[in-house]
Amino acid sequence: MQLDQIFKVEFINANLVARNKDDALAELVNTIIRGGLKLNYSSIIEILKQREKLGSTGIGDGVAIPHGKVAELDDIVVAFGRSIDGISYDSLDGKPVYLLFLLLAPENSAGQHLKILAKISKMLKDVNFRKKLLKANSQSDLYKIIIDQEEVCTT
Repeated sequence: MQLDQIFKVEFINANLVARNKDDALAELVNTIIRGGLKLNYSSIIEILKQREKLGSTGIGDGVAIPHGKVAELDDIVVAFGRSIDGISYDSLDGKPVYLLFLLLAPENSAGQHLKILAKISKMLKDVNFRKKLLKANSQSDLYKIIIDQEEVCTT
């Protein structure tokens, strides 16, 4: 499954204002809802918070990949958020998070869900990719950078 099938420009928040994990998750969920996805805000937030209790999705290097399984979804959905100032996120390396990919998956999508998580993780290992995301000027620039990076990682 390619990212351009499950990720769209409307699911990008280039200017997260959150200062902590809970507010960042709320902003990302609101971004998806404003982008046109019909979801129950409260239930999504609860799913994401429950996942965070298992261990932080702040994987280090200024990156977090919050994720969860949602009964009301038919397809996997990916959103992206960027914080210029950084978010206190209880990351594994103890540092602030600047780049967040939110992944929501239907409950019956274990294989695809894990493949997308692995793909995003691989993309984010590239320090130049992370730098490009931090410097991008618009939602459309961010979208293009992300889709182009997927191509680089699969060739």
